[in-house]
Amino acid sequence: MTPAQKPDKNVSQGAFTPPPINSLDDTGLSPLWLQDLALKILYFQGYLNGFRVAEELALPFAGVADQILESLKREKLIEVKSSQMGLGEGSYQYAITGAGIMRAREALERSQYAGPAPVPLAAYNESIRRQSRGRVPVTSASMRQILSHLVLSETTFERLGPALNSGSSIFLYGPPGNGKTSVAKAFGGLVLSQNMYIPYALYVDGLVVKLYDSVNHQLAPEQEASDTAAAGLRQTGRRDPRWVKIRRPFVMVGGELTLEGLDLVFDDIHKFYEAPFQVKANGGILLIDDFGRQQVRPRDLLNRWIVPLENRVDYLTLHTGRKVEVPFDVLVVFSTNLPPRDLVDEAFLRRLRHKIEIGDPSFEEYRGIFQVVAQQKHVTYNDQALAYLLQEWYIKRNRKLRASHPRDLCDQILDIARYLSTEPVMSKEMLERAALAYFVEL
Repeated sequence: MTPAQKPDKNVSQGAFTPPPINSLDDTGLSPLWLQDLALKILYFQGYLNGFRVAEELALPFAGVADQILESLKREKLIEVKSSQMGLGEGSYQYAITGAGIMRAREALERSQYAGPAPVPLAAYNESIRRQSRGRVPVTSASMRQILSHLVLSETTFERLGPALNSGSSIFLYGPPGNGKTSVAKAFGGLVLSQNMYIPYALYVDGLVVKLYDSVNHQLAPEQEASDTAAAGLRQTGRRDPRWVKIRRPFVMVGGELTLEGLDLVFDDIHKFYEAPFQVKANGGILLIDDFGRQQVRPRDLLNRWIVPLENRVDYLTLHTGRKVEVPFDVLVVFSTNLPPRDLVDEAFLRRLRHKIEIGDPSFEEYRGIFQVVAQQKHVTYNDQALAYLLQEWYIKRNRKLRASHPRDLCDQILDIARYLSTEPVMSKEMLERAALAYFVEL
């Protein structure tokens, strides 16, 4: 185990904070590889002072970045262009030399990655295992809080909490428009209240896998604050700056999901990898929305999940053919409008820990949803008008109740009220106009 992979003795078992880096050995990376990374950064960005090079490398200046720059200077691959008296070597302005340009181009032929120094895969795997034990369990009270904006039957509600606590897999099914995606997103709200650490990138067999993704990862508030103080990266005695503190991830994919997207994606031009969705979701939730509408067959997609769901590990394939093991600490939520019998067989359903049907609301639940939505959208609620809507547009026409209808009808009322320059009121006339514009007879 390299120094970069050793757990921090000051951290209690089950918690994780990246230990500080005080030397090149602590990075777990080859000094020559780090020199190439620094050269690529200088090749792309031109003149940089020592502190800025350290920030680009996401490594401390003292004892680490200064050693890299000293080695490059000794080999005449970089040179000092200017310095400011009294501010130390970190203020020296460095420029790449002709020999440095040649070596940078050789490095760029192998990989064009020029970002924060990566973390060895073994160190990442250990961090995920330790942070898995740091999850906060869900209670009935916390569930009622995160689902307070939704009106669900008590039976459905009581099944959702244990499913979320399992951290394994949930299969949500039922007719469209009844809140399956809303329930899954509410789960994400609870997950986002907890923090974890992930590295910007991973180091695997001399290649880089980009992990941090500003689209799918949300910085924790204290991380945002520290990012404004760039000088923090220059200091020693702090945590390893190659790691970023984020909210536990909530990653949502839909019809764009393919089998290839669940493995390491190698960029043939830039010659580094992008982490797949489930690795970016490690420590959090992966929502597969509209399951069954992907371009790949549902059965093929589900077969890809058998080993990860059962063993809690995943195997990713490098373009060299070698397979690497990563933890699978993901709550996978499958959400579908299609009948389960059209998607999966009984054998696979057994592997999904929790199967929960989100059905059509009852009349009383529908009324409760309308009251909540009307209040949120500042539409004046009226019980008599709702009774008219239910009689004329549901009972007489044999139309199914859907949990999304109150929201959409209130939006119609708002549109009509703006056009008529009147207050948005839930009257028979307004609901009639809204229903005419919204419903289509199939």
